Amino acid sequence: MKKYIIYIGILALGLILGWLLFGNSSASNDDHSRDEMAESNQMWTCSMHPQIMQSEPGDCPICGMDLIPAENGAEGLMADQFKLTENAMALANIQTTVIGSSKSDGNVVNLSGKIAENEEANAVQVSYFSGRIERLNVNFTGEDIRKGQLLASIYSPELYAAQQELITAASLKESQPALYQAVRNKLKLWKLSENQINRIEETAKVQENFPVYATVSGIVSEKLVEQGDYIKQGQPLLRIANLNTVWAIFDVYENQIDLFKTGQEVSISTNAYANKQFKAKVDFIDPVLDNRTRTVKLRAVLANKDDLFKPGMFVEGAIERKTSSEKQVLTVPSSAILWTGKRSVVYVKADPVKAVFEMREVDLGNQLGDKYEVLNGLNNGDEIVTNGTFTVDAAAHLQGKKSMMNKEGGQTMTGHEGHTGMDESATKTKDEQTNMNNRIEVSKDFQNQLKTVFQAYIKLKDNLVKDDPVESATDAKSILEGLNQVNMKLLTDNTVHDQWMLLEKEIKSAANAISNASDLTEQRDHFKHLSSHLAHAIERFGVNEKVYQQFCPMADNNNGAHWLSLDEQILNPYFGASMLKCGSVKQTIE
Repeated sequence: MKKYIIYIGILALGLILGWLLFGNSSASNDDHSRDEMAESNQMWTCSMHPQIMQSEPGDCPICGMDLIPAENGAEGLMADQFKLTENAMALANIQTTVIGSSKSDGNVVNLSGKIAENEEANAVQVSYFSGRIERLNVNFTGEDIRKGQLLASIYSPELYAAQQELITAASLKESQPALYQAVRNKLKLWKLSENQINRIEETAKVQENFPVYATVSGIVSEKLVEQGDYIKQGQPLLRIANLNTVWAIFDVYENQIDLFKTGQEVSISTNAYANKQFKAKVDFIDPVLDNRTRTVKLRAVLANKDDLFKPGMFVEGAIERKTSSEKQVLTVPSSAILWTGKRSVVYVKADPVKAVFEMREVDLGNQLGDKYEVLNGLNNGDEIVTNGTFTVDAAAHLQGKKSMMNKEGGQTMTGHEGHTGMDESATKTKDEQTNMNNRIEVSKDFQNQLKTVFQAYIKLKDNLVKDDPVESATDAKSILEGLNQVNMKLLTDNTVHDQWMLLEKEIKSAANAISNASDLTEQRDHFKHLSSHLAHAIERFGVNEKVYQQFCPMADNNNGAHWLSLDEQILNPYFGASMLKCGSVKQTIE
């Protein structure tokens, strides 16, 4: 017994010594592990809702999926830089371009235009006497005619009587020469030739139908009469276009006018002859500005003896702008620029290998076609985002970096409820986030006109929820009608005007596609584009309403798509009754 007691005592003593030696160390290691995890700032996100960021693992508060570790993008990055995953880059179709200063590229302005008839070479064929068209020899518009060609035969009671007067006066020309000469001159005023008049006099026969001959060569651009019509003296019969030369007419924006002068050389290209360049000179710059488009017309004359150019054909013109400076010009595509009030920003790819970005404010100069001069903020060789810029900006905003909507940067709302790194009183919940910093000041009249477009959009959204393609097409037409009522004159600032023009073009294109589609799936596909561009318009200009921007991650083949609503409740227009409640509020536009 004593032996067993000794063994038990030794075992107990060993356990106590082991706890004393290793227990505190284990606890210390656990505390150290927790400290390491806290210091690493490991965040957890949802693969379907990347706006969800939580400091601990768990379930997504929106869809219930398990959260996954978020990539730690802060390692080795500057304070205002952020990183995107390859998956996010691919889904948003984010594209970048390296910009470079080039004297030749920067000084060339690209313009869009159309071919038109040269009005200076056009003519109108008229009748010089009244009567009835007995025969019309021109059968269709576009017919090629030559000078001296017979165009029509006309019966004229006045001309019939004048011929009889000539026959009578010819018999009295010895005794009454003045009368005889007056009758001949009368026939000459009706454009009868000397040979025609002599023939009437010699044959002493009255000609019933008189021919009308073409006075110019060209193409019949318009028939103004038909066979059997009664016409008056001087009435137009045909419009004839001479297409040996044509006009190339280009639109020049108001802020580009001072870049052009008459006599500048224009290099013209067209899709019809993709590998050819045609040279012309600026012949005329319209002194009157079009109030609707805020553009003036620039015209160049093109030789067209080979009949290559057809009126109505689209063309592109490249003109080297007039400048007295040898300074090289840095330009960026308009798709790279985000405007927010007086600020203009772009996103620069800070790492040539990794998808690391940062916002950069820039000072812009003149608009050069679809590009803008950059006066300050970028350097030669910078790589900037040129497609998917809004997506990159949203990612910056969600990660608390400087963005168009978050000028100073700082941690933003990272979860569905709660926040990090901000004072409670200064933080709004997700559904209360606004982007008022992005608002451009416009008149209330313009906002009300935009609101009319938005109200038609809401009806469209509601009918897509109801799976009704017929009413959806009707609502899309109402959107187009509303856009036509927007008064461009209310936008007095050129930059603001240009922004609206770009957005209006996209909104109109999407609405038109929906109105012409009868298939619900096709309508919903265009609806995502309509929603995106209308959201940008409302963010910039406002409609005096609280608007909820909502998002479904499963729409558009799991790529996700947004829509706008006046109600916080989710009613999904992309799936309707089949998945009515799928989605979440992305942001609130006050």
